[in-house]
Amino acid sequence: MTIEQAKQVLRDNGYFVDNLWNVSDVQVVFECTDEEAQEVLLASMTNEQTMEQIWYSIDEFGSMDNLKRNE
Repeated sequence: MTIEQAKQVLRDNGYFVDNLWNVSDVQVVFECTDEEAQEVLLASMTNEQTMEQIWYSIDEFGSMDNLKRNE
């Protein structure tokens, strides 16, 4: 299976895959192994401030699109 096929399987199941991060994104900045880069990505993507910003953005853009809120 290609990466694009795998992304399509995830997309078909409701996942957003248009903005994925890769170890190379970390390795452009730091000299590190793939495993170390994965640890940096995990810490970055699960950081409380990062998660708060994502939820804020979801709320903002959903509101701007006049989506009805769940009760």
